[in-house]
Amino acid sequence: MPQEKKPSGAGRVALITGANRGIGFEIARQLARRGLRVVLGAREANEGKRAATKLEPDGSVIAETIDVADAASVERAIGAIRERCGRIDVLVNNAGILVDSGQTASGVSLGDVQKTLDVNLIGAWRVSQTVLPLMRKQRYGRIVNVSSSMGTLSDAAGSGGGWPAYRLSKTALNALTILLAAELGGENVLVNAVSPGWVRTRMGGDGAPRSVEEGADTPVWLATLPEGGPSGQLFLDRRRIDW
Repeated sequence: MPQEKKPSGAGRVALITGANRGIGFEIARQLARRGLRVVLGAREANEGKRAATKLEPDGSVIAETIDVADAASVERAIGAIRERCGRIDVLVNNAGILVDSGQTASGVSLGDVQKTLDVNLIGAWRVSQTVLPLMRKQRYGRIVNVSSSMGTLSDAAGSGGGWPAYRLSKTALNALTILLAAELGGENVLVNAVSPGWVRTRMGGDGAPRSVEEGADTPVWLATLPEGGPSGQLFLDRRRIDW
């Protein structure tokens, strides 16, 4: 009798931040269906548990409370995952906020800028630094930074200065992607950024043209890249785009 083939992600552990809804939730679903053990990160414990329960039919999903803007929360969460799972193979830095709609660069509240950077840039940086020792030890890792085409320099040039805090945070996240990839070359830790496009989520709104399934496809692809795959690049619909 032929042996049943294991799912491609069997044995791997993936942490997705901001995964209790939207694109993060769908990334968690798709990775679970590929056989990965998924840790669904959420800032609020109850929301995380409810989301993980919804995904039980799709595979192995557990919830972990993590506030990426809080260093103590990140240390505690990663420690708990290490204790429970023994490893973290995939990190999807999906947690993000947009609080500067209607503002422009010349008048934006610098408090809003700081708040945005703390989550969208420093938060992703903080989680990456905390997870990387595990990846380096096992000589395997995939880090996916959920960015935006709004963070590309060409898009900013034609923006009229709108959404400055959000744009700047994603531009900086793109730069962090390049820096980490350059440092980790040769260690089988691949670091890439992705623009999921304009997706129908709480942030994107009901008028967005793309479904969460479409938005999650490329992050999931990057999270499961084979050895020797691309690193230090920005992708949209599985195609490399310019920074």
